[in-house]
Amino acid sequence: MHRDQTISEMVEEVLTNQAKSLSEQTGQAFESALGVVADTEAGKQLRELANGEHRYKKAREWQAKVHFERAEEQLRHLFGSYVLSRFAGERQSSWVAGYLEWLEGKEARTQYHALLEEELASLQG
Repeated sequence: MHRDQTISEMVEEVLTNQAKSLSEQTGQAFESALGVVADTEAGKQLRELANGEHRYKKAREWQAKVHFERAEEQLRHLFGSYVLSRFAGERQSSWVAGYLEWLEGKEARTQYHALLEEELASLQG
């Protein structure tokens, strides 16, 4: 990539390099290889980029912006994952605490029911 290369020029360079490589590997003509490369999903996306609104922008500036946006998105994702894990951890610990309290209450109820049964048995007997 050249310093002042536009996005459109960068795309053409990428597609040309891919076509040259394919041509060398398969022995097919360069024009045929270029058609094959351009018909791939990646080739179609690159063509859209080359013909899109950013085509005249400097490739370096555009790439830097894209890298920055991706890094920013990853940071948001990591931060969001951290917050979710903290929230889930707090929810899990509060759930566990509640469950343990419920179990303790169940044990107390069992003892209470045993005492009631003893009283009932003594009243009946």
